Amino acid sequence: MSVYIIAEMSANHCGDINLAKKIIKSAHEIGADAVKIQTYTADTLTIDCSNDEFQIKDEDNLWKGENLYSLYQKAYTPWEWQAELKQYADDIGIDFFSTPFDYTAVDFLESINVSRYKIASYEAFDFPLIKYCAQKLKPMIISVGISSFEEIQEAIDTCKSVGNNDITILKCVSSYPAKLEEMNLITIKDMIDRFSPQGVKIGLSDHSMSLIPPVTAVALGAQVIEKHFTLDRDLGGADSGFSLNLQEFKEMIAAVRETEVALGSVDYTINYKNRKFARSLYAVKDIKRGERFTSENIKSIRPGLGLHPKYYTNILGKTASVDISFGTPLSEELIEETRRP
Repeated sequence: MSVYIIAEMSANHCGDINLAKKIIKSAHEIGADAVKIQTYTADTLTIDCSNDEFQIKDEDNLWKGENLYSLYQKAYTPWEWQAELKQYADDIGIDFFSTPFDYTAVDFLESINVSRYKIASYEAFDFPLIKYCAQKLKPMIISVGISSFEEIQEAIDTCKSVGNNDITILKCVSSYPAKLEEMNLITIKDMIDRFSPQGVKIGLSDHSMSLIPPVTAVALGAQVIEKHFTLDRDLGGADSGFSLNLQEFKEMIAAVRETEVALGSVDYTINYKNRKFARSLYAVKDIKRGERFTSENIKSIRPGLGLHPKYYTNILGKTASVDISFGTPLSEELIEETRRP
């Protein structure tokens, strides 16, 4: 099954429904499997409060200086658009779904019949919300950028407790943009080892500006790749600073698909067409009948039409059954002690 590639639109529509449709269309044209949005209002995410803890102050945060409420007011996707965007995506043939942030968002998304649900990293240990989504019995995708191992397991168990076993966990670094040295992608292999026996799929939600993490994740066994997508970072938008533009996203998809092809399947079949150019045992001098084989008159060389090199030490000291000319591939018939009657 091909890796499922999600183009996260988020706030990159810049408040323009026509731009949102262009993003959906472009994602489809370059080969993404799905476009994802986010369904919230500022009031479903936080409260309108100016206390210190509601201000973003981290120096390395893209939104430093913002108040949470005002940021979410600017970044949200109007709910009145979402049914129209869903229909548009259906019409052109690309999956369309969303991240809900409260029960009202889940109810709304059910009303427009989204195909699956995504839980964001910051909600990944809101187990009541996860349970409410999972009860809809649609595929669940959960980013775990700030979850402990125990919380990841509890999120999985919460889905399963209501009979929902279609679960994908996304390795994620909840930094915007994420730095490569923070990625620790080898964790994906460990997640596969730990959670795949439970029937859970593993993927990557990548906030870096590099194409390397998605390709590496797929090579490690990831089955889902999510990355933020914009047509042009110069258009602005709250998430543009860690979103791939059209050309970059197209290149990422191509790289992921090429990685899938290169991975192929487990195969120990010998390519005999090329094996003829490999090493084998040859006479590198004229050898008379009855003359002993030595390191001076036989060698392991290319091409591969003679005996396997593994027989070299066994043949040394044995004698030639016939005259052998320079450049002749060795065979059993040419060796006195192995000559057939």
